[in-house]
Amino acid sequence: MDSPAPDLADDAAELARRLAVVVVTFNRASLLRIVLDSLAQLPQTPAHVIVVDNASSDDTPEVLAAAADRFPPGVLTSHRSQTNTGGSGGFHQGVELALATEAEWIWVMDDDVKVLPQALARLAPWTKRFQAIQGRRYNFDGSPFYWQFDFNTTLGIPNPVARDDFGPQGWLPMNTVCFEGGLFQRDLIQRIGLPDPRFFIYWDDTVYGYLASKVTQPALVDAFILARTRQLKRLSLGPSRKLNGTSDMVRYHIMRNRGYMAQYFALHGDYQPLWFALGTVLTLGKELIRLAAVDHSFKTGLPALVRGLRDARRLRLDRSWRPMPPLV
Repeated sequence: MDSPAPDLADDAAELARRLAVVVVTFNRASLLRIVLDSLAQLPQTPAHVIVVDNASSDDTPEVLAAAADRFPPGVLTSHRSQTNTGGSGGFHQGVELALATEAEWIWVMDDDVKVLPQALARLAPWTKRFQAIQGRRYNFDGSPFYWQFDFNTTLGIPNPVARDDFGPQGWLPMNTVCFEGGLFQRDLIQRIGLPDPRFFIYWDDTVYGYLASKVTQPALVDAFILARTRQLKRLSLGPSRKLNGTSDMVRYHIMRNRGYMAQYFALHGDYQPLWFALGTVLTLGKELIRLAAVDHSFKTGLPALVRGLRDARRLRLDRSWRPMPPLV
């Protein structure tokens, strides 16, 4: 890959000096090794790389110990949770730890990606314009991943037909984010608070991006920065659209966490019960298609969906619920 132009290299070096990377991992030591290697090989070393280990029972501690030599002293640090707090809890802890450093920008990602060498050079120019930035990534097979950047808050579902036609401006407005590569400015995090750990997994980044869109304009930029390293079962829906397989745990939280989503939407005056209920039906329909076409696990998958629907209603009616507070 060609080296970036001198001005982009300078911008990338400046971003690296002000950057804390947060990686959340759980029992995927072999994948963690790949993402840490990719971070260590960046032309510009981030000031901080913070790994949150969600109580892994595999070789994660050994991978972390071996990776320490790949970074300058003090750059790589790790925090081990006492229990598995899910991706949501991991990002909550990791972002809080990142805010305790001097970092101005916080870049979050799961353990099943690798960072492309020119990622910081591609992201740096956009930090002069936006506070929440989402780059693009490749699928495991090298094809571009289509990310649903336009979220319909009335229905509470992503817009499945939004076109990622970036045009000459090279970016698109979005009202959601993805914790797989989202880049956030410190001031924005302080204004909207830490990621909500109660989600455990799924919709947490969607709601976080929704909250960010209430105070700034998040941007999806036409710059490939990550590549997925974990292969998934999936159904092809076209040249760039895929329906990935998932687990019953994720299935449950897809439905349950709509209760939290509704609470946040109501807080900001965007909750419309009948339309949101229709969005819940559409979400359920998508999960049934996933069960039938990809996972073939109706025996366990259907009960997980039913439990999620039941618990979502309980969460939506919980009068004691409070949002994550701002930090300023």
